[in-house]
Amino acid sequence: MSSDWWKSAVVYQIYPRSFQDSDGDGIGDLRGIRQRLGYLQALGVDVLWLSPIYASPHADNGYDISDYRAIDPAFGTMGDFDALLADVHARGMRLVMDLVVNHTSDEHPWFLESRASRHSAKRDWYWWHAPRDGYDLGDDGAEPTNWRSFFSGPVWEPDEDSGEYFLHLFHKKQPDLNWENPEVRGAVYDMMRWWLDKGVDGFRMDVINLISKVLPLQDGRPGAGGLGDGFPFVVCGPRMHEYLQEMHREVFEGRDAQLITVGEMPGVTTEDALLVTDPDRHELDMVFQFEHVDVDHGPGGKFDVLPLDLVRLKEIMGRWQTELGERGWNSLYWDNHDQPRIVSRFGDDGEHRARSAKALAAVLHLMRGTPYVYQGEELGMTNAGLESIDDYRDVESLNAYDELLAQGWTEERVMAGLKDVSRDNARTPVQWDATPHAGFTTGTPWLKVTPNHTWLNASAQVDDLDSVWSFYRALIAMRHDDPVVAHGSFEMLLAEHPQIFAYRRRLDEAVLTVVANLSGEPADAPDEVVAGHQVLRNVHPVPDDASGEGRQGDTAVGESVGERLVLQPWEVRVLRSA
Repeated sequence: MSSDWWKSAVVYQIYPRSFQDSDGDGIGDLRGIRQRLGYLQALGVDVLWLSPIYASPHADNGYDISDYRAIDPAFGTMGDFDALLADVHARGMRLVMDLVVNHTSDEHPWFLESRASRHSAKRDWYWWHAPRDGYDLGDDGAEPTNWRSFFSGPVWEPDEDSGEYFLHLFHKKQPDLNWENPEVRGAVYDMMRWWLDKGVDGFRMDVINLISKVLPLQDGRPGAGGLGDGFPFVVCGPRMHEYLQEMHREVFEGRDAQLITVGEMPGVTTEDALLVTDPDRHELDMVFQFEHVDVDHGPGGKFDVLPLDLVRLKEIMGRWQTELGERGWNSLYWDNHDQPRIVSRFGDDGEHRARSAKALAAVLHLMRGTPYVYQGEELGMTNAGLESIDDYRDVESLNAYDELLAQGWTEERVMAGLKDVSRDNARTPVQWDATPHAGFTTGTPWLKVTPNHTWLNASAQVDDLDSVWSFYRALIAMRHDDPVVAHGSFEMLLAEHPQIFAYRRRLDEAVLTVVANLSGEPADAPDEVVAGHQVLRNVHPVPDDASGEGRQGDTAVGESVGERLVLQPWEVRVLRSA
């Protein structure tokens, strides 16, 4: 197997809390994941990425870790993890852990010791600062900088006992580690080696490009609510590349295992991503970037949702394809635990749900990069449709609700934003079947199951050759079997077309062309795009079945394409020549 095997691989993200509950407590667990490994193997995915399963108080659903070497009892035991890892490997798949080391929980022993005294040996393992000159702790404006937290409010939390503030870019129970301290880095690397020695196959690294801060810390440009934008001072900071190269040397160098390293990097530029993923620099294998999933954010932020501008989306995705080129490598994703369901966001979760799910999947999976499938995406699961703020569980959404109301938004506007883009949309339980609670649990689920599970579920799709699940399975197989998908060059076509997303992949004499109508109206594909090709795979409307759910037809290689092609709503054609 080549060292860049992951270029032909597909990763499946599991959010354990919502995947499968084995004991009836309403929370998914490791034994539940083991019960569904046959389903994942049949889908054809190569790598399973687990969102955090470590010990945690769950202020941010496990992304606040209190012990990196312990399994949270909600998910099971270390014995359960070892059994899961063995089963994953026995089925020919790999398992990647979520590495959250920009911050810990405030209940982690490192922070407890750091907080115990200004003279603690671990005091500078975190970012502690006295109030501004002339201010007392807790005064308005006393915080060391004016930065706003990603989860609303200031990034500085006062500590009455020591008279200082600590930094938390996210929740106040998630204090940031001070990577300037080599002891911190050494402890993190030791923990990573411990997991690799257990047999895990790599790490997805949470907000890893925030670990280096610009010094000295300084105020950001003031924004909503009087708080400033600290992002320019924490994103891809001056020592980020140094830290990643050191991590590679200390943790990964010399290991024979076929490992994978993925860096989640909000705000990363193509220039920095190319540096991070250039194999000669020995940093990371690939990045998660956010530019394409920020495209519908309005001037009021994430919850001020704009209609999709397809031309803008194509410009972003095409630029990342082109500028990473032959040296860099990108992660391809629509959905994850932080994003709403793509079929509700950029597709049509009504009349054309299945067709739009397939069209969006084809556009993504046949690009250059490693595709990620988030649990339920392969079924075309939709947004949750939560109606009351009491139904939401996500700390970001709950904080935003209070903050936006305080800024003068109407409740109707706030709830519309939450309904569109809250992270809870992705975290509803996986819809396995039509039984109560969708086969996820025999108890009361921690988050409501989406009502459409009675007809939109895995049981109804796995044996249906026209289903969204079967289409994902075929796309995954194409990446495994067709070198042009994994290794071919990329050329965007029809960049200014308001309905069609089209591009061409080339490898030697092989040419693969993807033409998708990402709209609810027919669209013409010009002859220069399609002439001379044969249909490799086609998704188009055929009469609805008895349930009223639209179905699609798949056409094998052999049907020639003429000089003019009219694409029906949400129709996609995958074309091949040579």
